[in-house]
Amino acid sequence: MLSSKKLGSMALLGALCSSPALAAKDTPLSASDRAAIVQTLAAKINANYIDPTRSAQVGSAIIRKNAEGGYAAATSATALSAALKQDLRELSGDMHFSAGRYEGFTESSGPEEPPSHAQIDEWRNAAARRGYDIEKIERLPGNVGYLELRRFAGVEFVGPAHTAAMSLLAGTDALILDLRRNGGGSPAGVAYLMSHFLPAGDVHHLTDIYDRQTDTTRQIWTMPSIVQRYDKPVYVLISARTGSAAEDCAYNFQALKRGTLVGETTIGASNPVSWFSLGHDIAVSIPTARVINFVTKTNWEHVGVKPDVAVPAAQALQAAHVAILRNLVSSAKEGDERTELQRLLTMVEKGETEKPVYTLKGER
Repeated sequence: MLSSKKLGSMALLGALCSSPALAAKDTPLSASDRAAIVQTLAAKINANYIDPTRSAQVGSAIIRKNAEGGYAAATSATALSAALKQDLRELSGDMHFSAGRYEGFTESSGPEEPPSHAQIDEWRNAAARRGYDIEKIERLPGNVGYLELRRFAGVEFVGPAHTAAMSLLAGTDALILDLRRNGGGSPAGVAYLMSHFLPAGDVHHLTDIYDRQTDTTRQIWTMPSIVQRYDKPVYVLISARTGSAAEDCAYNFQALKRGTLVGETTIGASNPVSWFSLGHDIAVSIPTARVINFVTKTNWEHVGVKPDVAVPAAQALQAAHVAILRNLVSSAKEGDERTELQRLLTMVEKGETEKPVYTLKGER
């Protein structure tokens, strides 16, 4: 489990990201400041990075670049953060490395006690303003459900809305889950959503998350208490922008053979992170944990989640819709229903949309 200190630091960082403080005057850095920052960074990578065999290599490369004058032009916290972010990702191949300037951030900023009611209300209101991360919900031609999620936030904030969305789509004959623009979020949020797509009463062990800092493993399971279930075919859209927890979701659908993945290979970022202070208003995220899928005993780090049907992301929705309609046509009985489905299939294959039909007042 994550400690309350770690959770608090992450929550504070999220608040700082949207705070006007970020627009304040930048923090100037001298050569000695940069040297101290990269030394601190290397030490924190060595102590916390989930891959100890590569930690020394990454840290040493950063120190060497600074000694050779590679960061001499980074005379502010913002400039150095951007340079470190790029180098950390290139040197490690781990897309969860990041760095940024967040005024006032320190590792001890997070509360040791659970968040206050005011903080919880703030997070809940933020989720509501984002529409609970539901970008779009629709019934496509042929009675095909469509749900686009942009993020996996905390279950306590978005769970009821996601269940409501699944309730609205319960009567569809197939479902398209769009994760092409989803950058990640909470593993518990993924488990909550996945629970809707598995048989009622079943409990599935999805993943283990091993944390190097605490030398503990957290298990992620589906939730048998969820009543709303969906047992029709599912197609999951993914892209080169699909990352982190969204990759976890797609990977689970594939590993459990519960859905068909359509689109592009995903980012390939599976390692959960913790945030650390480097001083001078610079915070860095270091991957400190490893996700292990219960079925495959591995994950998608560096390699991404590969689609079952590879098409450009922009064509993934049409490809999935066409595949679903073809299956519906083949299983439909001869008659009006099959004729209508065939008409819709032809229309979607051509990339056409149905034109609205207008009637004069009084007509039926």
